Formats: sequence, C-alpha cells, structure tokens
Amino acid sequence: MIQSIGVPGLIIILVIALILFGPSKLPQLGRAVGQTLKEFKASTKEVVDDVSGEFKEVKEEFTSTENKKEESAKK
Repeated sequence: MIQSIGVPGLIIILVIALILFGPSKLPQLGRAVGQTLKEFKASTKEVVDDVSGEFKEVKEEFTSTENKKEESAKK
C-alpha cells in the first residue's frame, strides 16, 4: 500500500500534517511514531522468536521419536 503513494502523495500528507498539527508538534509526533514502530518491531521479533523456538522443540521431539521407532523396527 505504501509503495503506491509516491512522492506527490507523501508531499500532500506532509502538508496536511503540517496544517493539522503545526510546526511545533511535528517533531513530537515524529518521535512518537518512531518509538511506536520500534516497540512494534521488537514485540513482533519476540513473538517470532518464541514461535520459532516452539517449532524447533516440536521438530526435535518428532525427530527423536522417529529415530526410536526406526531403532525398534531394526530389532
């Protein structure tokens, strides 16, 4: 969606933001948006790491169970 905005669209958005919030509030707004995105990225990474860890554990359990079945079948 953001890819389709283009340079003219960004300029229009910046002008509207300047009119709505004024020049004194824009730096604060930018910092707040940046901090929110940073926190969202960190939270998303944490969730992905947790899920990846769970998948790894399940895969290890499955592999060990398969190995035990193969050893039992050979006997």
